[in-house]
Amino acid sequence: MNTVGHVIGKALKAYGVPYITGLPGHGNWNLLDAFNDPSSDVPVIQTMHEQAAVHIADAHFRATGQPIAACTSIGPGAANTIMGLANAHCDSTALLLITGAAATHMRGHGVMQEMDRENTPDFTKVTAHVTKRNFDMITADSAPFILHRAFNAMLTGRPGPVHVDIPLNVQSESTDIEVQDLKDRLPMGRPRADSTAIEAAIRLLLNAERPCIVAGGGAISANASTQLKRLVDRLGIPVVFTWNGKGALAEDHPMNAGTVGWPGSLTGNTMASEADVVMSLGCRFNDWSSSSWRKGVSFSIPESKLIHIDIDPREIGKNYPVEVGIAADIALALEDIDAGISTKQASKAYQSHSRQHDRLAKLWAEWDEQMEPRRSHDKIPATMLRTLRELRKVLPRHGIVTVGSGHPQSSTKQDFPIYEPRTHITPGSYSPMGFALPAAIGAKLAHPDTPVVCIIGDGDFMMCMQELATCVAYSIPVVFLVLNNSGYISIRDGQDALMGRNIISEFTRHSETPSPYTVQFAQLAKSFGIEFAKKVESVGEIGGTIQTALASGGPALVEVPITRDVSIAAANVVGWWDFPPVPTAPHGVLEDYSVGLAAEQHQGQDTSAAALVKAQGAVG
Repeated sequence: MNTVGHVIGKALKAYGVPYITGLPGHGNWNLLDAFNDPSSDVPVIQTMHEQAAVHIADAHFRATGQPIAACTSIGPGAANTIMGLANAHCDSTALLLITGAAATHMRGHGVMQEMDRENTPDFTKVTAHVTKRNFDMITADSAPFILHRAFNAMLTGRPGPVHVDIPLNVQSESTDIEVQDLKDRLPMGRPRADSTAIEAAIRLLLNAERPCIVAGGGAISANASTQLKRLVDRLGIPVVFTWNGKGALAEDHPMNAGTVGWPGSLTGNTMASEADVVMSLGCRFNDWSSSSWRKGVSFSIPESKLIHIDIDPREIGKNYPVEVGIAADIALALEDIDAGISTKQASKAYQSHSRQHDRLAKLWAEWDEQMEPRRSHDKIPATMLRTLRELRKVLPRHGIVTVGSGHPQSSTKQDFPIYEPRTHITPGSYSPMGFALPAAIGAKLAHPDTPVVCIIGDGDFMMCMQELATCVAYSIPVVFLVLNNSGYISIRDGQDALMGRNIISEFTRHSETPSPYTVQFAQLAKSFGIEFAKKVESVGEIGGTIQTALASGGPALVEVPITRDVSIAAANVVGWWDFPPVPTAPHGVLEDYSVGLAAEQHQGQDTSAAALVKAQGAVG
């Protein structure tokens, strides 16, 4: 006979889970005691905050495709996971959250840390909106069944997080039902596309004069990089990337066209907006990847014809009308498209795109010229792009970066080349602060022999800095690259651009003569027990300091002071974002918003007469 805790431990081990992350509390100590038993033998990583525990699990899946579990207590401990679950749900990453709950015979009586105002239990109603599935385990005998259903939900179709809520008394109950073999509970194979749809896609691609491929996060999770490269090499089609699509094709490939959306790149937005055929691979076309659907900025669908390939049929046609919608595994769909194109057809198509290739080369030359002042800035405070250039020089091609939201995320998306899939880990549409640091821990646990650098702003860092203790306690050698501009400066810049003034977005020491406020991050890191922590004093030190940090063999921190000069500090904002301005906003902002709103294509309105803007001239 095994307790439910033992069943869970055995199941996780059998299903390939190498770690459990989390915090202890009275709501889960029965489970943790069982995990401590030799029969479970799955290490538990103690974190300092429950949100971080979920972010670690999230990043582990992004880095490997293997889900792991987080385990927290009842009430506040469970509620702290919501941010992590929401981020994983929006970005379609698989993880298992196990939480404690009030004992079944105590339900509804208002025991400590129980939510019971409207429903009993209440907490599963909360997680229902930020998970793919959730389960209320009310009997011991249901434990094996729920666990294999949980993994079935996580690993089939569109990935996502799953929550299992376990009452205290059920945790310690015993059962003689054995863990099920997962391979007997999962479907065989992956969904293949309808042959008629594949043929229609092939016809569009072969007849296109200016085709473009959009690689989204789905291309990464489908492990479709090999198939994508083969098709691109044969047909000569430029590829643009969303936030989570970076790495689907090496960014030193001749057909790399850069990032798309807001903030994207001149090359990416222009190639995508001028395309006569767009093939989307696992892209949802949210507002940031599509410049809020403003025609002619990132996309022009229609008149561009869209081939939309996604594992989730609900995404197809959601924001743009499709010429061909394909609900299938992306890697298999690309294989089938490639197999249906002869060598002669491929050669002819490649040659027909020569004018487009010349256009791409010209755009890259123009873009590089625009970006050079940001990339070559040689003073302290530094620019983010110069800092990232120095990082790229010393980080191996297979090195992993995790990136937080704000200017560091936009700058990395726009100007830090990624060469391999699953080496750029960043939050997509939910974009929470506090992700990058624990994500770096998850990536390093997943790949202990691979260099991992966390690129993070000072505001973001201070939302999760307690996890430095986790790094030190477990000797996890992550390098934290803190880009310090003393504030939430991406928000300040947006306020200034759209409203002409800003509030509470700069860190300030309030006194008779206000001055910028900053934390001494190197000293802070050393107080946690990090031995190598340094603030650079010149641009020439950046690369060598990062290299020393990587070679230190332990967790390390490098702080780089970053200028607040909006003209050079971070990404070059191209694209457009629908942000309704206040009536007192500058006249140009109000006028542009009115024109941009009329040009949005996502609601199906006629935009044939809409005023178009060039990607490089759009107001962000």
